[in-house]
Amino acid sequence: MDIFGATVVVLVCFYKNFHRTIYYQGKIQFDIPTEELLTFMQQGAFPLGIFSMMAAVFSLMATRLTGKQNNWGNFIGLLTTISSGALDYLFGNASAIITYPLTFLIFSVALVRWGRGARIRKRDVYYYLIIIAGLIVGFALVYLGAYLFGGRTDRWFLIVVALTFGLSLGGNFCNAFKYEETWLSWVVYNVVQLAKAAIQFNIANVAKYIFYLFNAGITLFDWRFNGDRA
Repeated sequence: MDIFGATVVVLVCFYKNFHRTIYYQGKIQFDIPTEELLTFMQQGAFPLGIFSMMAAVFSLMATRLTGKQNNWGNFIGLLTTISSGALDYLFGNASAIITYPLTFLIFSVALVRWGRGARIRKRDVYYYLIIIAGLIVGFALVYLGAYLFGGRTDRWFLIVVALTFGLSLGGNFCNAFKYEETWLSWVVYNVVQLAKAAIQFNIANVAKYIFYLFNAGITLFDWRFNGDRA
């Protein structure tokens, strides 16, 4: 599944020519001829498509390792939070400036707790409180970020961004406490992320979240029926 997921992301991106996407002179430019990519980069263009592909693969591996209860997944997730925040900002989500640092902090908590031997726990009242609090904080920070920093402010874009961020906050915090139903949260999250990636025309993430959706469903059953990793 690890090899399959990474291969799907790369092949879809190349098939859709997403590797020919750059960020140049303050805007995203698609379908730059391959032979001209190096010339644009020498003039200060950022290879947004290629970087997105690489970030998507590493993020995918972080999710797979976490699902297999390997703490390296949390460590890689910690690192990819930085790149994901930068990419999200370039794709129009100005609120990423204040939302992703919080995600970075939650990954840090997960890294420490898992390192101390956290075990899978069943759903309780705190699980629901975490999910609700994540959604409230997510909407508050995204709309605050759009108000303070601008970027895309169309209604549906902000709703989708706020919903995905709120779900990720709850999911990541539940992951830090190793709730079994963490992966149920990720199933919902991945469906919404697909919509967000499509709105942003981020083909790398479209491919990635299709795989994530499949992976989250499998991992939910694995954690539920197989329990803690020996």
